[in-house]
Amino acid sequence: MIAATHRRRASPLHAARAGVAGAWCLTLGLVALSFEHPLLLAAVLGVAVAAAAGARVGRAVGRALAWSLPLAVVIAVVNALVDRNGVTVVFRGATVPGLGRLDVTAEALAYGGILGVRAVAIIACAALLAAAVDPDELLRAVRRRSLRAGVTAALATHLVGVLARDGRRLAEAQRSLTGGPPRAAARLGVVRAVAAGALDRATDVAATLEVRGFGSAGRLQRAPRPVSRHDLAFGASALGLAALGIASGVGGWEGFEAYPRVVVPLEPRQVVLAVAVAACALLPFADRRGIA
Repeated sequence: MIAATHRRRASPLHAARAGVAGAWCLTLGLVALSFEHPLLLAAVLGVAVAAAAGARVGRAVGRALAWSLPLAVVIAVVNALVDRNGVTVVFRGATVPGLGRLDVTAEALAYGGILGVRAVAIIACAALLAAAVDPDELLRAVRRRSLRAGVTAALATHLVGVLARDGRRLAEAQRSLTGGPPRAAARLGVVRAVAAGALDRATDVAATLEVRGFGSAGRLQRAPRPVSRHDLAFGASALGLAALGIASGVGGWEGFEAYPRVVVPLEPRQVVLAVAVAACALLPFADRRGIA
């Protein structure tokens, strides 16, 4: 769903080394996971969208967000059906054996919406990581520790996109021949064809990886890459985001409560925290020197 093809772009996030950029994206996702206040979740989601635009991968992240919206709705509905907390009943359902009476409360609906928005924000961060961080550079770090693990991981990550493209091409060919959507048997044929071609594709991709240096028997000695201003900026940004998330959780800055009644305070501390998260995350994108 969120698999995106990495392309090199002229952006500060691409200019940073892959480990630093990946850590920044992961930290932003963890910050979203630690927040429950709607304003703070909206701030993280806005940061992910703005960062995607700054990294020139907005289209890939936008596709992932479009796919994530139905998931957010499902999360909200499931939470409303299974969560019995809350005092404001908006719908009295039937009694189901083993589950009891399926009453839906406004508080469960509200908290389900919060969980859905959080899932969308995390998916946006994951899509940003997939589109903006070079997987080959990340896997080289694994290769330095274990050659076999590096080759295996690189092969697996490359095959995901290759097989997905094969499946789309075969499905389009079937639709052009039948003139309509493929039936179940036709879909099974697509799966068999893609699986049969997986080994041939694996051989081709393994040869490509060997040309790139993953298959060398000896350790290649590379000159150490100097730390750039973008490495320092995104590293400091990741540390700042982590500090804000931890401080918010320890200090109870959010003040959000879902049960027994929804309490969504909008005080200066929440506004300042949202602005601080946005500023800390987006400031590294202001320096566009050396991104070509």
